[in-house]
Amino acid sequence: MKKHNFSAGPAILPDEVFKKASQAVLNFNNLNLSLLEISHRSKDFVEVMERARSLALEHLGLKGKGYHALYLQGGASMQFVMVAYNLLNNKATYLNTGTWSSNAIKEAKKFGDVAVVATSESNGFNFIPKGYAIPSDADYFHCTSNNTIYGTQMRQFPESPIPIVCDMSSDIFSRALDFSKFDLIYAGAQKNMGPAGTTLVIIKEELLGKVSRQIPSILDYSIHIKKDSMFNTPSVFAVYVSMLNLEWLKEQGGISAIEKKNDEKAELLYNEIDRNSIFEAYVPEKEDRSLMNVTFNIKNEQLKALFETEANAAGISGIKGHRSVGGYRASIYNAMPIESVKVLVDVMKHTEQKA
Repeated sequence: MKKHNFSAGPAILPDEVFKKASQAVLNFNNLNLSLLEISHRSKDFVEVMERARSLALEHLGLKGKGYHALYLQGGASMQFVMVAYNLLNNKATYLNTGTWSSNAIKEAKKFGDVAVVATSESNGFNFIPKGYAIPSDADYFHCTSNNTIYGTQMRQFPESPIPIVCDMSSDIFSRALDFSKFDLIYAGAQKNMGPAGTTLVIIKEELLGKVSRQIPSILDYSIHIKKDSMFNTPSVFAVYVSMLNLEWLKEQGGISAIEKKNDEKAELLYNEIDRNSIFEAYVPEKEDRSLMNVTFNIKNEQLKALFETEANAAGISGIKGHRSVGGYRASIYNAMPIESVKVLVDVMKHTEQKA
């Protein structure tokens, strides 16, 4: 039976990416060596790293604009620390829209003053705050573009008098934006870009060198830039699969083309949630709903077993909501085909008919 993987991460990747990656594990570049055993300093892997970095900047429209692409380790959680270590000299401002932004705020407070300009915590993070002011005397403004746990997404970004740092872990490469508005973007690969093990960092070089503290080498963006993202042994397999996924995205027509498909998938699923008498969306305002992580609840708990039995029988996997929220969450990342979304919608309709 075909599985329809709605997991929030590590997440679905295209079948052709899996096939190419599995071949590389057995025999990479006809070297009769596995990708997992070649030197990360070898010509073959250095080309992979350069290709992966170049494709990231190309997709975001940032090539030749003073930005660098890095593939680092430690996930977005490490970036919570690195951002503050490298950029927070006196004060930083943060928008709190969920668990991950809360964690980023917690880490940043260890390095300086942190002002939270707005938060949606009192409402269970089920909306995106708006109408807040960003002070001009802070070192940077930090936001999280998409919230996997609660299913909210920033559809618009504020005009900022200071550099903007954005955690795009779960919606990177999913929609067209003016990415030059951002001075630093980071994204754990395992949501919408590749497998767990590497983190993409896009950084404007002029942003660096402004803090007074000494930064340990492994946490210093400037050193990673000078070493072409090869200061230490990178996550070879994760970088390679991320590169394959970015090549796949290019073959699909790039971000603008995949955005149309993502919009279609999200519209199909949200329309059914809003129509169906036994389900309700976790995020009430349509303008705040995520196009990547669709969160919803079942109104009658007595129907939960019926719905889950129907879903399991249809091969649907990974729709259980985050433990802190409950309910359901369907993650419909770039690689998710609309056919899988249609299967879920059919199950929801069938459950309603049986109720």
